[in-house]
Amino acid sequence: MKKASPTDSPLVEVRDLTVKSQTSTLVDNVSLSVSRGEIVTIVGPNGSGKSTTLKAILGILKPHSGSIHMAGKTRIGYVPQKLEINWSMPLSVHRFMRLTQRHSDDEIDRALAVTDVNHLKKREMTALSGGEFQRVLIARAMASNPDLLVLDEPVQGVDFNAEVDIYRLIAELRDTHRCGVLLVSHDLHIVMAQTDTVVCLNGHVCCSGTPHAVTSSTEFQNLFGVRGAQALAIYQHHHDHSHGPDGQIIPEHDHNHHA
Repeated sequence: MKKASPTDSPLVEVRDLTVKSQTSTLVDNVSLSVSRGEIVTIVGPNGSGKSTTLKAILGILKPHSGSIHMAGKTRIGYVPQKLEINWSMPLSVHRFMRLTQRHSDDEIDRALAVTDVNHLKKREMTALSGGEFQRVLIARAMASNPDLLVLDEPVQGVDFNAEVDIYRLIAELRDTHRCGVLLVSHDLHIVMAQTDTVVCLNGHVCCSGTPHAVTSSTEFQNLFGVRGAQALAIYQHHHDHSHGPDGQIIPEHDHNHHA
């Protein structure tokens, strides 16, 4: 499948965003944009303002200053980091899909199908694996056919293989639905090779650009260390090598020898 190409006109454009609490500045002068067909990944340590930035873009938090411009009639699908749901109550996947919006059965079936979990429609949410749960969350966000898919830590609670599969799914959704994608990740070891732009936050934008440019920057290496930068950068070259059990890079021509 051919990778979608970003369009010139942003779906959302954030300029000099500052968000404050009563006692501190949460993010300061953050600027970024996401266009249709583009994947933008926000990385940064805990407490760096990643979720705060997303919530301001979504209108959940009010900015202190700066501007957030959303293109007219942009539909947003949102996968939150945490859900406030009473899990002691029985809740099937199908019922969960209709908790906040009255999607039709056809819309629900289509959304579950594109995330490969249609067979789980009658399953209880509490019985899902971590990877299945995250796929259902993404299906719920896709049910409204969004122009912009926003995901806050979409691979939490899943194992390594499921992480890779979910990131691959997100890229496929970008390509098949021609949506823009804005996602937050704290995991330096898994940032999609398909990511167009990485924005590194630590209360402000430390650096931004292509994954290769960001991980090569002094600002990024000062924040995460050279090992962190190398861990992120390896995924920009995943076609020509694999990794041993200790994380060491193995050139493709040596793979059979090490397998």
